[in-house]
Amino acid sequence: MYDPTIQVVQLRRRDIWRDLARIISTIFNPFLTALALFVVLALLKSTSIVDFWRLLFISTFFTSIGPMLYVFWLYASDRVSDLDMSQRHERESVFFSFVIFYLVGTAVLWLVHAPLLLVATMAGYTLSTVVVQYITRYWKISTHALGITAPLVVLTFLYGRAPLPFFVLIPMVGWARVYLRAHTVMQVIAGCALAIGSVYALFYAFHLVSF
Repeated sequence: MYDPTIQVVQLRRRDIWRDLARIISTIFNPFLTALALFVVLALLKSTSIVDFWRLLFISTFFTSIGPMLYVFWLYASDRVSDLDMSQRHERESVFFSFVIFYLVGTAVLWLVHAPLLLVATMAGYTLSTVVVQYITRYWKISTHALGITAPLVVLTFLYGRAPLPFFVLIPMVGWARVYLRAHTVMQVIAGCALAIGSVYALFYAFHLVSF
């Protein structure tokens, strides 16, 4: 005998998991994870309160505030279908704009003689976004996976094993993106791999780490 309450319960359970996946995706948005990372780096490398706010403003404007405002404007003017830019063809030109943001941010940090750690990190975002912009022509790599993995790798370089418990966030974010059907498992793995590779490459180039 058909029981409609069973179907209602099943739908509600699916909605709960979907809501959880959306919450995780929102909290660990690449713009917000970049902001959190540069808060830590600015605190670590600043020499005064004024220097902290100077470094924080420059770094977060070019990695978080500016790009976020640009995406909001695109969405408000119906130039993209949603804030996640779910359609792959929408992403290529948007990511090119992100490359400009990160490249200018790297140059500004260099010109104001910011600590090499911040310059290298900003350059890492530039490099990874260039690669993402190219890959997006053919494939939809996960920027959420990239955005959560890169900061954790940077923090591991700085603090050793202390940040390791936070690495549980990587599979959590990956699950959320796959559950929402925003990405496949391979696209999530590719985002993580790109994050690790770009951080290693730029930290090595700036002599912040050796193999």
